[in-house]
Amino acid sequence: MIKKIKMIKNNREFSGFLVMLLDIIIINGCMGLALFFRFDLDVDKIPHMYINSWLSYMPINTAVTIVIYYLARMYHFVWSYISMRELLRIIVAEIVAIFVNAFLSIALGYRMPIAVYFISGYLILFLNSSLRYAYRFIVLYRNYLLRRTRSDLVRTMVVGAGEAGTILIKELLESDYINAEVCCVIDDNPVKTGNYIKGVKIVGGCNDIAENVDRYNIQQIIVAIPSAPAKRKREIYNICRQTHCTVKTVPGIYQLVNGEISIQEIRHVNIEDLLGRDPVHVTNDEILRGLMGKRVLVTGGGGSIGSELCRQVASHNPGMLIIFDIYENTAYEIQQELLRKYPNLNLKVIIGSVRDEKRLERVFDTYKPNIVFHAAAHKHVPLMEDSPYEAMKNNVFGTLKTAKAAMRASTEHFIFISTDKAVNPTSVMGASKRISEMLIQSLRKKSATEFAAVRFGNVLGSNGSVVPLFEKQIRAGGPVTVTHPDIVRFFMTIPEAVSLVLQAFAFAKGGEIFVLDMGEPVKVDELARTLIHLSGLEPEKDIDIVYTGLRPGEKLYEEILMDEEGLQSTENELIHIGKPLVIDEERFFADLKLLEEACESESVDAHDIIAQIVPTYHPPVRQTASAPQTLPDNVVNISDAIECGATLR
Repeated sequence: MIKKIKMIKNNREFSGFLVMLLDIIIINGCMGLALFFRFDLDVDKIPHMYINSWLSYMPINTAVTIVIYYLARMYHFVWSYISMRELLRIIVAEIVAIFVNAFLSIALGYRMPIAVYFISGYLILFLNSSLRYAYRFIVLYRNYLLRRTRSDLVRTMVVGAGEAGTILIKELLESDYINAEVCCVIDDNPVKTGNYIKGVKIVGGCNDIAENVDRYNIQQIIVAIPSAPAKRKREIYNICRQTHCTVKTVPGIYQLVNGEISIQEIRHVNIEDLLGRDPVHVTNDEILRGLMGKRVLVTGGGGSIGSELCRQVASHNPGMLIIFDIYENTAYEIQQELLRKYPNLNLKVIIGSVRDEKRLERVFDTYKPNIVFHAAAHKHVPLMEDSPYEAMKNNVFGTLKTAKAAMRASTEHFIFISTDKAVNPTSVMGASKRISEMLIQSLRKKSATEFAAVRFGNVLGSNGSVVPLFEKQIRAGGPVTVTHPDIVRFFMTIPEAVSLVLQAFAFAKGGEIFVLDMGEPVKVDELARTLIHLSGLEPEKDIDIVYTGLRPGEKLYEEILMDEEGLQSTENELIHIGKPLVIDEERFFADLKLLEEACESESVDAHDIIAQIVPTYHPPVRQTASAPQTLPDNVVNISDAIECGATLR
């Protein structure tokens, strides 16, 4: 290795010496040429005194100019990447050299016509620049010839002729490691149509994508408009997916410029890019003030939402972070991750169940958390339909036991993680979350602890994610399974979900249900078709889509708020508050006692008691989109993952 480094260093030094030698020849040769040009290209007209001055001043001219070049770092440039910045440095260095040499030669008595200095300076500048740019041209031409001989180049269309698109095209054209041939550029600015970027023609706007895909036989489309609004990106992706091409996108230009990522970070379009809205952002300063130095407990801290909560809490300098989870493997994974990233974090990882009242009391008595984020829950709709008692024991009474422990320990804030399935629930899981919301709203009156709930839709990237399963089915050749062609869901990313939770913590005064304006609901069928398109395949042609029918507890569409809850705005225009509903607390807790007894004995139909507690609970009769189809043994029913716990990546 050391030998290789020395070799590289020696080669670099030799190249610098060779360039310097050429500069010496150019410097002195151009002074002679300048005399020749000054006297009308007639050597006989040149006075001998000027020739003697040129020859006598030659060593000084050489030394002074080379020193100026060295100070201008002209021997430290990487000539294969020379740009206007380097050219400007060359120009400045040469101007300085002209004036310094003119002054010295006159002062030392080596006088020559003033025009000679400027003519020689121009000649030197031209030849020096040409010499250095010639190397870059040779490298580019070599790459061009090499790329012409490659058979693995993917014919590529770039959408976006702005700064990001220009940087992208430049690197695609010049890189030896990217197998893409840029054939055309798309931009909606009509002024740019017909112009060229790096020799590649801008052929039209987004409405011309399909036409030019056929004209140029495009195989791949890269969308390079990171600053465009989410709605516009979705429109462009929808146009692109009508083609047979693979679609990719680039990250924000600021990341490219800052060197945080490279062009290698070009990625396939994620489903997140198709949701049609911009990400939700939170007020970090407010959250930071609330978490800094506090003891924070996260139940279900090893899960998808819980682990992201732990990551973000850890980044806000808590006094202590306590992870409470029943699953040791996931708890261990987040523990190791946080210890690597935050070695000074005061971290406690405790294995236990929210159903174990004694265990909870010991944890709260020992650590006395100031803030609790309650994310522990059973969440898979079909499984909870088959095990309603377990859903209630974990989701309802686990929440109750955790809340009581928090109250007993004088916890300041308790944030409960709910779901949009709690609104007019048709499933046991959704009903369990609604009962927990009612519980949280009731307890706020009985304690100094500030209780609040956070309600959001399906989470992209959580455990049970549907997109990886879709992709698995696509890779296997299909079919892709969906429960119903008309089923729609609200979607959000894990960071958005956690942002909402943290913002709720910052806004909470007690009893609120925080909800997110998640834009328009998305058809799951369209998501499946989009993913097939983005894989370069055609739905129903290359990959079949099979509709399996709605499952017990599943409904076609979700809601965010009940009508009677109303809607109250917050400082964040995308985050709203559902007003607490009036609850007959005496009857509620009496019914809750009956439900607890039913869960313990499992001798009573829990659904009747659930309906008594949650009047809006209406379990539907199983519906079907069409006659259920028999699936091959190797096919996973993808839609089993679409409910709250079943989320897109």
